[in-house]
Amino acid sequence: MAVDTSPAMDPAAGAKGARGRGGRVHKAGTPPPRRIRNALARHWYAWAMVAPVVLVIGLIIGYPLVRGVYLSLTDANEANVERTIGINHIPATYQTVGLDNFRAILEDQVFWDRLSWTVTWTVSCVALTFAIGLGLAVLLNRRFAGRTLYRSLLILPWAVPAFVSVFAWRLLYNEKNGILNKVLHGGGIDAVPWLNDPTMAKVSVIAVNIWLGVPFMLVALLGGLQSIPGELYEAAEMDGASPWQRFRHITLPGLRSVSSTVILLSTIWTFNMFPVIFLLTRGGPGDSTEILVTYAYRLSFVNSPRDFAGASAWGVLILLILMLFAVIYRRSLRKQGEVW
Repeated sequence: MAVDTSPAMDPAAGAKGARGRGGRVHKAGTPPPRRIRNALARHWYAWAMVAPVVLVIGLIIGYPLVRGVYLSLTDANEANVERTIGINHIPATYQTVGLDNFRAILEDQVFWDRLSWTVTWTVSCVALTFAIGLGLAVLLNRRFAGRTLYRSLLILPWAVPAFVSVFAWRLLYNEKNGILNKVLHGGGIDAVPWLNDPTMAKVSVIAVNIWLGVPFMLVALLGGLQSIPGELYEAAEMDGASPWQRFRHITLPGLRSVSSTVILLSTIWTFNMFPVIFLLTRGGPGDSTEILVTYAYRLSFVNSPRDFAGASAWGVLILLILMLFAVIYRRSLRKQGEVW
């Protein structure tokens, strides 16, 4: 009978040896720096491919973000920033003021008025865009003659640059020579001040944004519909389920993961939809269609003297609002069983 004469390892000593500093457990004989070097050596091609993208994103997004946060804590404006006039170089004289800019914004009724309309604009656009996109996706998911042509035509607004579409809609909304009022005039209806009445201007910008956003919803939801197994519908139909029951208990649950993503993206895009508001109404008439992002632009580039610190503070608040929404939205999805 063979007897193992090798020295037994003390369990406590083995556990102690497996633990590094700080209580972290590492693979025996492989210190963390060496593991990192091994990972870099093994996946160097992937790191090389990712590095340019990370660098570009850092330059385009990272630096402006950090700079904006810094300026939001100062009193920088057009008169005290660093600038060069001819051969004269004038150094910056602005100073740090802490959270005074944020306190002034939150105490101003202008912010709450803009926020109220921005939320109304976002919820209206996202809800109507999702409903219309879902309806069209359900229709185009069926087989009928000319389905490919209809799909191409409905995606067309997405292919046209946003500013081109907005300028086209601006011509349609023209009170005197616009096509919409020409059609109404032919029916004996007076011209509608689409962009000159506060209420009609709000309706008009919402309609344009819906027209721009439906193709994205359509494509995403149509892809989600095509991923739902057809056997589920056949089994439900054999069990006597009505079309509404099949839609409610098969289609909607099958689209839950896609819907959660497109709603989040659409909310962020609509909340910051600068081109539609600025190019169509410039926030008017008056300030009835001004949203948060267009007002921040006005502070920084339109008003005189230009308030860089105030505009940056508005931008930081917009970022915080969207981050808060994303966190709450993610938690609500996780409570519903969605992993995201």
